[in-house]
Amino acid sequence: MDAVKLPGMNTALNSALRAAQANGLTGVGAGRALNGAGGASAAGGAEQTNFSNVLSGALKQVSSAQMQAQALQREFTMENPNVSLEQTMVAMQKGSLSFQAAVTVRNRLVQAYSDIMNMQV
Repeated sequence: MDAVKLPGMNTALNSALRAAQANGLTGVGAGRALNGAGGASAAGGAEQTNFSNVLSGALKQVSSAQMQAQALQREFTMENPNVSLEQTMVAMQKGSLSFQAAVTVRNRLVQAYSDIMNMQV
């Protein structure tokens, strides 16, 4: 069985970190880079990486996983012979796990924002 992937969450965070590091920023400066300054991508710098776009894409993938699980649930309850219980349960767990990961990322971002705002200048 394939490993369960958190849709886009690791990719989003790694991409944002690479963008900050590409600009030579660490600490608070990295936060400024993640706020939309962009950075070089793996394609050789031709494409800009924007944290809000990456985060939005990750959230769309979470939503997609949940919608797929809901559709499989509906099909299973209507006794569609092409949809198995195992397939439905795996999709439900993927949707649930990806949502939990998104909530965890959100909580950490809020905590980081609070920490930065409480710093004395």
